[in-house]
Amino acid sequence: MINKYLIVEFGLKIRKLRDKKGISQEELSFITGFHRTYIGMIERGERNISLTNMAVFAKVFELNLSALLDFETLNTFEKYQTKIQNNVK
Repeated sequence: MINKYLIVEFGLKIRKLRDKKGISQEELSFITGFHRTYIGMIERGERNISLTNMAVFAKVFELNLSALLDFETLNTFEKYQTKIQNNVK
């Protein structure tokens, strides 16, 4: 369940960054070399992508990997922390 949550959060982060940059999925597809449908699946939390592909997104959005994976800025970070704490017990 935590894994799915992380995948969804990562997808939301990609969508948020793409929207902030003002580009479409198709434009992001062209920049990254990934298929547009693959980007859509990532944004919807349907794909668990590799670290290599995460690095491509980080480069496109001019972030380092740790910033790309920083979900603290999302509103749902508290839910994530709660789920982790409940699973550690």
